[in-house]
Amino acid sequence: MAKVATRIVLDKKTLKKALRELADADPDIARALEEAGTPELRDMPTGYGGLMRSIVGQQVSVHAARSIWLRLEAAVPSMEPAAFLAQTDEQLRAVGLSGAKMKYGRSLATDIVEGRIDFASLDDLDDAAAIAMLTQAKGIGPWTAEIYLMFAHGRPDIMPGLDLGLVVAAQHLKKLRTRPDAKRLLKIAEAWRPWRSAAALVLWHYRRNMPDWSAREKNGEKKT
Repeated sequence: MAKVATRIVLDKKTLKKALRELADADPDIARALEEAGTPELRDMPTGYGGLMRSIVGQQVSVHAARSIWLRLEAAVPSMEPAAFLAQTDEQLRAVGLSGAKMKYGRSLATDIVEGRIDFASLDDLDDAAAIAMLTQAKGIGPWTAEIYLMFAHGRPDIMPGLDLGLVVAAQHLKKLRTRPDAKRLLKIAEAWRPWRSAAALVLWHYRRNMPDWSAREKNGEKKT
């Protein structure tokens, strides 16, 4: 697997630098920052807990995901793979996990215990190799792996092309007649290297804060 010698981490300091460089490189990003303000840096736990939190949040509302996660944390305080594997179906069902999410959580825990996913070496891998390692686990698709690497490990140059919120925001920001698919979004995002993760934060923040999103959501668009 490909390794990286020195990796820049997207933190509060580098985010400021990233936003300055993005605004200089793209007038639309500069406009988004002017209209919607500066996005906050997001973070999430590293290791099994971070990925399991992503699994918990799949296909449920933010409120429901938080409630399930808090109950799961209470049931498995260490959030270690072996501790999760020790839980019975009844115990996991009691915290609100579906059958599929129990299966995914156990599959991920087993991959970690058996060494197929090695968090100790993850930061030595480039983005593509890190995503490939994480997506070995059932229930961890490219989007989940990308979000995890962005928020848990501070990867600065990732653009989750499958994220609905990003494609909708990009359409509005770039004044596109049609919503871009993942391929087109990634093409647009080439101009945002090496700070595509920061650009994604700008797009999410822009979408949440623009005054006309409420009208769009009444027409059936889901807010991210």
